[in-house]
Amino acid sequence: KITPFLWFDDDAEQAIAYYTTVFPDTKLLEESRWGPGGPVPAGTLMSARVRLGGQEYMLLNGGPTYRLNEAFSFFVPCETQPEIDAYWAKLPAGGGEPGHCGWLKDRFGVSWQIIPSALTRMLSDKDPARAGRTAQAMMGMGKLDIAALQAAYDGSAR
Repeated sequence: KITPFLWFDDDAEQAIAYYTTVFPDTKLLEESRWGPGGPVPAGTLMSARVRLGGQEYMLLNGGPTYRLNEAFSFFVPCETQPEIDAYWAKLPAGGGEPGHCGWLKDRFGVSWQIIPSALTRMLSDKDPARAGRTAQAMMGMGKLDIAALQAAYDGSAR
């Protein structure tokens, strides 16, 4: 079993609490706390094993040595526009930032891809014109719009 491991400066515990409000199935499974002499104050969460969206992760408060970046992101497939809209509103709240092509960053520096499930099918269509129109539409978006992507795919975009 492979478990992704995320390094935070000192706010992994806040991230877990926040993700619980975004993803109701988030659960803290195990935790340990720093003692004296660590890179953060004694009593601060050292590491935690959490379940988020059915997947287990390890989170570490390891101090400011490393930073999260876009080289690692969470891919969240969404079936509906309201689902995309909800994640797009919640995840960057409180200091995150929206990005391009369905990507955003939360306030902890974690990158997320909020992607309609249908997009993979559209982009892999054997008709290069359909796939190309879809890709062009996607490249011009921040939050992805399923209806606009579908219109581009169908060739009916204005």
